[in-house]
Amino acid sequence: MKVRIKFSKQGSLRFIGHLDVMRYFQKLNRRAALDLTYTKGFSPHQEMSFAAPLGLGLTSDGEYADIEFESLPGSSEELVKRMNEVSVPELQVIDAVLLPDQAKNAMSILAGADYELSFREGYEPEDPEGFFKALEDYLSRETIPVTKNTKTGTQDVDLKVQIREWRRLPGNRLFFKVDTGSRSNLKPEFIMECFYESLGREYDPLTFEVNRTEMYGEIDRKLVPLYAYGRRF
Repeated sequence: MKVRIKFSKQGSLRFIGHLDVMRYFQKLNRRAALDLTYTKGFSPHQEMSFAAPLGLGLTSDGEYADIEFESLPGSSEELVKRMNEVSVPELQVIDAVLLPDQAKNAMSILAGADYELSFREGYEPEDPEGFFKALEDYLSRETIPVTKNTKTGTQDVDLKVQIREWRRLPGNRLFFKVDTGSRSNLKPEFIMECFYESLGREYDPLTFEVNRTEMYGEIDRKLVPLYAYGRRF
């Protein structure tokens, strides 16, 4: 039986990497005395996978992991409670759903994600209205061709087709819904880097605090939250 859990990663845990998160969950699952499925062989490990690594320094309210169980606690609420009782406040399980037997793992179906960006103290624009007007003009272009550095070299992409939605939030924050996954992947920090470069200004990676709020699969060309692929038990 495969369960998809949604969890948050906040506070000081933003500074631990993806491999450490995986190790953390392995220990958390053992502390919670969960009846998990283990791989066979000389060095068995828990059957568990994650939707997408979260960048170092980023926080999230919408992370996902798929975990295989031999048997389940009585309900989704009971599983969430047992996991949170042995976790730290900075990492909390939000929900748990049972997936169909033939469901693909979250990583393979990932298609999009939501992010919120907040200016760090001391990095706020002197003229917020002028800043956001310039950003609106930039993102309203018919095409936004840029060059990305990848593991295999450089790639020419159009930011316009990878940004599904954006808007200004109260408190001079930003919301982005962008492509995420193996087919098309865009980070909101890269959008802002390209925007700053279009203004002839150097982009400081410390400008924004970034919080990922949701991740999606895609059904009939519509983004669907990853928890919607299962049902609460």
